[in-house]
Amino acid sequence: MYLNCHTYYSMRFGTFSEKELLQLAQENYVTQLVLTDINNTSACLNFVRKAPEYNVRPILGIDFRNGVQPRFVGIAKNNEGYLEINNFLSKHLHEALEIPIQAPPFQNAFVIYPFEQVLLNEQQDFQDNEFIGISINELRRLPFSGLMRYRDKLVVQQPVTFRNKQDFNAHRLLRAIDNNVLLSKLPKEEEGNEDEKMYPVQNLAAAFSEYPFILENTECLLNQCNIHFDFSKGRKPQNLRSYLGSVEADEKLIEKLCYEGLPYRYEKIDESIKNRLDKELKLIKKMGFVSYFLINWDIVSEARRRGFYYVGRGSGANSIVAYLLRITDVDPMELDLYFERFINLYRANPPDFDIDFSWKDRPAMTQYIFDRFQHVALLGTYVTFKERGVIRELGKVFGLPPQEIDFLIEGRYNPNQLDGVSKLVLKYGRLLKGKPNYLSIHAGGILISERPLHWFSATHLPPKGFPTTQYDMVIAEDVGLYKFDILGQRGLGKIKEALEILAYNQPEKFEEVDIHDIKGFKTDIIINNLIKTAQCMGCFYVESPAMRMLLKKLEVDNYLGLVAASSIIRPGVAKSGMMREYILRHRNKGRAEEKAHPVMLDIMPDTYGVMVYQEDVIKVAHHFADLDLGEADVLRRGMSGKFRSREEFQKVKDKFIANCRKKGYPDTLIFEVWNQVASFAGYAFAKGHSASYAVESYQSLFLRAYFPLEYMVAVLNNGGGFYRSEFYIHDARMMGATIHPPCINNSVIVNRICGTHIYLGMMYLRDLESRVMERIVKERFQNGNFISLEDFLDRVFISVEQLSILIRIDAFRFTGINKHELLWKTHLMLSKNDRLEHPKLFPPRHRKFQIPQLHTTTLETAFEQLELLGFCLCSPFELLAEPPKNSNGQRDLSHYLDKYIDIYGYLVTVKNTNTHTGKRMHFATLVDQHGEVFDTVLFPPVAAKYHFRGKGIYRFYGKVVEEFGFLSIEVIKMQKQDYIADPRYSDMKTSKKLLQAREEKKSNAGS
Repeated sequence: MYLNCHTYYSMRFGTFSEKELLQLAQENYVTQLVLTDINNTSACLNFVRKAPEYNVRPILGIDFRNGVQPRFVGIAKNNEGYLEINNFLSKHLHEALEIPIQAPPFQNAFVIYPFEQVLLNEQQDFQDNEFIGISINELRRLPFSGLMRYRDKLVVQQPVTFRNKQDFNAHRLLRAIDNNVLLSKLPKEEEGNEDEKMYPVQNLAAAFSEYPFILENTECLLNQCNIHFDFSKGRKPQNLRSYLGSVEADEKLIEKLCYEGLPYRYEKIDESIKNRLDKELKLIKKMGFVSYFLINWDIVSEARRRGFYYVGRGSGANSIVAYLLRITDVDPMELDLYFERFINLYRANPPDFDIDFSWKDRPAMTQYIFDRFQHVALLGTYVTFKERGVIRELGKVFGLPPQEIDFLIEGRYNPNQLDGVSKLVLKYGRLLKGKPNYLSIHAGGILISERPLHWFSATHLPPKGFPTTQYDMVIAEDVGLYKFDILGQRGLGKIKEALEILAYNQPEKFEEVDIHDIKGFKTDIIINNLIKTAQCMGCFYVESPAMRMLLKKLEVDNYLGLVAASSIIRPGVAKSGMMREYILRHRNKGRAEEKAHPVMLDIMPDTYGVMVYQEDVIKVAHHFADLDLGEADVLRRGMSGKFRSREEFQKVKDKFIANCRKKGYPDTLIFEVWNQVASFAGYAFAKGHSASYAVESYQSLFLRAYFPLEYMVAVLNNGGGFYRSEFYIHDARMMGATIHPPCINNSVIVNRICGTHIYLGMMYLRDLESRVMERIVKERFQNGNFISLEDFLDRVFISVEQLSILIRIDAFRFTGINKHELLWKTHLMLSKNDRLEHPKLFPPRHRKFQIPQLHTTTLETAFEQLELLGFCLCSPFELLAEPPKNSNGQRDLSHYLDKYIDIYGYLVTVKNTNTHTGKRMHFATLVDQHGEVFDTVLFPPVAAKYHFRGKGIYRFYGKVVEEFGFLSIEVIKMQKQDYIADPRYSDMKTSKKLLQAREEKKSNAGS
């Protein structure tokens, strides 16, 4: 009887989930109902999936509205009708069209016009599939409405949006958030009606007892509707079933491509390679995954045709078929990759392929996929209300001042001392937390379907401009739709651009470079030494302080070691305590035999009996606990956060423990192993995935080793990486580069290199407009270098303010004129409003001015750079108000081992973390006075006493400690050091005296 039910996917309107709607139906003895969210179908698939558990027959529809203004409700008779209403909604969402008053002529869907709308629009003609909906509240007006003559068209439309008063209050808050108004100012027409509730069926029937024909019409309409989606375990994938149009043609093509790929990949093709290939191909065919592999092959083939770099990773990288099709560059034979991780008979879904492209190339590849295949959409996701965000939103709705909102967000309050409004904010904040706020896009998922994607849901059109589903990856997999992950990353952009820079900066060297010579890179002593000494700044996945520390502790100097390190660094291994154990076993080979259980060591000899990769968990579950591969895959999916059923996961855990007890393992061992398995949740990598990462790491390490300056420029031009840009600039200087501030004759928008000279791009000038940069570069390329300030002004339209930025950063230094003089000239030659953008018919006459001789100090230049670039190009230690009391640096740490050191450092990065007891501590990386990096740790007692206050120079006193060869400082005291007063704004005499005093101290320290 309920034709108009809403969930919280009626964004910022509904208040509860589709599961809670089904619970509500069960409580009220409702056995069939229609889910009709407002202009949204996000809940539909899961509603159909869960409905049988509540003895409810699910029916799907859409409540079509303009904002909150109802137009009509569309109800699908069948799946074709669901497709129709999805097509209709999607067109209006894509084109931002208003929903019309009159519904289109649906062939397989019913239309319900709300009673109020029929009266308001004086509608008189209704098609066979069109009805008038009337709620309990509206019944009393029916006899006087003139609509009794439409007896056959009247149906029950009792909307369901709320369960109780609390839901209605939450709804009003959501409406206020959506309208960005105070709750007290929320217009009544923006709210739903508080009576939009579900009543027991007998109560509903009693309310309409005077009009039994309305109940009969409603029952008849519902009985004509039937929706089905297959959520069974044996369901067929809904992805594009065949690449060429037939399964047989697909199977022939994949075989042909694999055998063509064998000589490309292997110099010697032995029986083990052939057997692995035959085994994979048989299983891929049996599972119906051939088209999935061929679509990925099509995508990467197009990328190579366009000269785009890519990395194929994920569990599919465990496959020799993927290696032969050039989807990945990981050889499963070389790494002995576990076949059953990527595919097995118990696995319904195809293996994961994450294909990374440069962030610059990814949009073009996404467009190609949409053009190449018929039924394509981006995968959606839901952005939910987070704790801090919802407190901020509700604080505004309740009219709290910003400082009180900030106070609540910080969480440092006594609940008993809060006023009533603050308590309401927190109460409803908890209620709204986790509810959907708006639809967004999955990080990289693309669906390529056999059917139109509107068969499953409507699509919306986010700013990226590609149709996007209204459901997420979990329900997509439930219904048999498996995503293709097309991702963008900056690491590949760095590699590609480094080679482009090398081609013009050192063309003779460029000809000798083969960036795909991975075998050569793996055995290169220079590259492996960079890894061992952790000189990896700017290199993909290996540059962070944590990775640098791990590489040194493991003394990694080969490819397989880097593959392991890429996975060991993941939080799962660290959380279980097995990172430390792995390091101990790596450094002391006898420890593995002593500590590891023989079965564990036999399963994972390469990792000393320690679980490191996702497939290790499958191996342990299968061989150690005698679970079948299907049950082991439940654990694997549980680890990756993709599993649906906690009950299913619990059953597997119980069986894991029971089987181990049957085998006679002691409980201490069983639970130790289980805790390792559980700690992998959401974090473990497949070995092939780690190997793919390591390949890209080696490519970037090769460029850093042999072409460091070109590579560092590419790093900067692709947005840097883990660190701020100034540290990559610093690293380039340490490797021999001369760094120049932006220059109107030598700089472009991004950074550029000439020999060993790097000219910073104009993009670092924060307040310089992009259109001004474009004008300067375009004019210079078309008509040559600028020869003077006057020449520049004749040729480039620019305001006084924008020109001042360029002069202050010394972009006109080629003129040899002091920038203070140039600024005087600028203000004398230009007024604020006299620069009009128009062609010049005659060269302008320039007046000559007599300007006093002016000077600029190096300190003024440094502070100018700090203001305009965000960093200075001199050593920050030169800006200290008091020179350092010592010259200690990273090179001295070994002499102070187990002793206390006084050391200065310029802050690079801080990692704030919590101990297992919840206490705050810090890991900080800094640059010393000699430009070298060192690491510090502040344990909770020190972290509670001392705080990092932004970037700058800090003085530390602490103990030098060593763990597995890695030196760091356990800080006891620290103090941020003051910079000299900015000489541009302070008294010049005082600054001069300070400078003289500093120079004297320097010379005394030197003597």
